[in-house]
Amino acid sequence: MVKIAPSILSANFANLAEDIKLLDVAGADMIHFDVMDGCFVPNISFGAGVIKSVRPLTNLIFDVHLMINEPHDKITWFSEAGADIITIHAEACSDIIASLKKIRSLGCKAAISLNPSTSAETIIPLLDYLDMVLIMSVNPGFGGQKFMNEQLAKIRTVKKIIAGRDIVIEVDGGINKDTAPLAISAGADILVAGTAILNGDDYQANIKSLQNPTGEK
Repeated sequence: MVKIAPSILSANFANLAEDIKLLDVAGADMIHFDVMDGCFVPNISFGAGVIKSVRPLTNLIFDVHLMINEPHDKITWFSEAGADIITIHAEACSDIIASLKKIRSLGCKAAISLNPSTSAETIIPLLDYLDMVLIMSVNPGFGGQKFMNEQLAKIRTVKKIIAGRDIVIEVDGGINKDTAPLAISAGADILVAGTAILNGDDYQANIKSLQNPTGEK
């Protein structure tokens, strides 16, 4: 079954601890943290301090997505804050392999994210250093955007490129009960969702609607 990673970008930041506890109980597989610097993307979100402050609240995997320019020197901050997976952007690094190696050397799983305009083939020279590929199905920077259907072809291409390797595909952007089956069918292993899960009171039902969007038993 596909894994679900709720994005706290859509959480109530005045009550973030409670939202994370509720997501844990509701059956989330991991928590997705969108770290934005206001440079690589136009928005600013939060830093390592927020992640560190909520790390003791749950044993769920912390999936940290760095939407920041030249993240290499900052990777240690997020590892020490409690990240389990650290994702960097192909478009934001001058030496991607060095950064992926550093992530693994700190005991975290290493991932690369591809913006909608970035080719799937970008990952080919990186395969030996990857544990996950994050495919953006919206332009990064803001929650609540519409899923780009043209990214389904990229998911299928990445699936072929990583065949036979222990690398998973995560899809982030515009995921809801209508787009989840499209991403899953194309090859997604993990779905990131914010508003589709955190809007409303029943987080468990919202998570299940993405895990099993067709309602099949």
